[in-house]
Amino acid sequence: MWTAADRQRRFHDANKIDQRTHFARDRDRILYSTAFHRLAGVTQVVRAGDQEVFHTRQQHTLKVAQVGRRLAERCIVDHPRVAARLGVHPEVVEAACLAHDLGHPPFGHVGEYLLDELTVQNGDPDGFEGNAQTFRILTRLGIRFQECVGLDLTRATLAACLKYPWLRDATDPNKSKKWCAYKADRPAFDFAREFHPHDFKTAEASLMDWADDIAYSVHDLEDFHRAGAINWMEVFTSHDTIVKAAVDRWHGAPQNAQRLLSDAFSRLHDLFLGTYDTLFFETYVGTKDQRFQLRNLTSTLIGRYINAASLVARPDPVSIRKKELSEVLILKQIFRSYIIESPTLKAQQYGQKNILKGLYEVIYSESGKGFPSFLPPKLRYFWEMSEDSQPRFAADCIASLTEREAVGMHGRLFGTSDSSVLDPIVR
Repeated sequence: MWTAADRQRRFHDANKIDQRTHFARDRDRILYSTAFHRLAGVTQVVRAGDQEVFHTRQQHTLKVAQVGRRLAERCIVDHPRVAARLGVHPEVVEAACLAHDLGHPPFGHVGEYLLDELTVQNGDPDGFEGNAQTFRILTRLGIRFQECVGLDLTRATLAACLKYPWLRDATDPNKSKKWCAYKADRPAFDFAREFHPHDFKTAEASLMDWADDIAYSVHDLEDFHRAGAINWMEVFTSHDTIVKAAVDRWHGAPQNAQRLLSDAFSRLHDLFLGTYDTLFFETYVGTKDQRFQLRNLTSTLIGRYINAASLVARPDPVSIRKKELSEVLILKQIFRSYIIESPTLKAQQYGQKNILKGLYEVIYSESGKGFPSFLPPKLRYFWEMSEDSQPRFAADCIASLTEREAVGMHGRLFGTSDSSVLDPIVR
């Protein structure tokens, strides 16, 4: 296993010593990065800026970081010896949580899948993946020091950001859809994973991953409940449909997955329509009692799921109790069935894909002659980092934009914007 010195080592060692610990500096570098600032203008589910009730990607990230830190702190108290052996540190988990969505392009997963398709079609088999783009930002595209690229984070923090700790392998179904680094960024990946040659996440990466699942399953449903977008009576009469869909999506599901998920559905039904029946039978208008009940419900669920994690001395170092894991899978499936698959969101995503496709094609084609003159100076650095790869350069450019910037740039390039040429689209 790695020592404290191994965990604190940096790829470039452009470190500036001050009163903070090594891992506290990592956390702060991520929090103050341009990539983190950009997340305020990136969608979580509904396009950023549509309504104030919905989380942006940045608000989601801040809540993941809070949950992740509390999760790490509890695991250290409950399992001190295992935590010490594995090297679990709250600052590392919080830093990884703050970083976990930096690579998400405009318009969330719909943008991610489109950029992957376009990048592969144009000659780079590594494609595009939000987690791999996050690692690229941390180790190459981020700017912090004159003498090196990236944010120069410690090995422990870089490893904690690797939710899928492998490179893309088109021949392996488990590694062809999700991965955490491009081949161009392999030296930094090998540095981060030097003491973990297997395919298991580090304990801190697993805690980050579970924190993300908790925040996603609880806070996104809270948003759409407040917006009146979910008919809970319909949800709780759809037991068979929701359970079947959750079973189908459970990667590596145990043999008793159907029973686990069915029981989880029943527990959530009893909790929601028992303790919180007023909240679900009334239209949400934000009364004091409704807000109290909703806050109480989310607090109850988050506490429940934080307490479901434990540290274990085996290759996969974080164990989640099946009871609570099943509940989170049901909550995620409810959200997927009633929000993600809704026709209105699908229609919006269709237009978003057209915007990103148009931008990608223009940037890709024009970069064959060098850095395109219509792009802002901010993006010239990406050209220098692309190593003459047009598809990678186009993906890096688009993934660095907020949604407002993507729409504005598309409008100007395709002649549909009436904005002043004196007003820069990207700053």
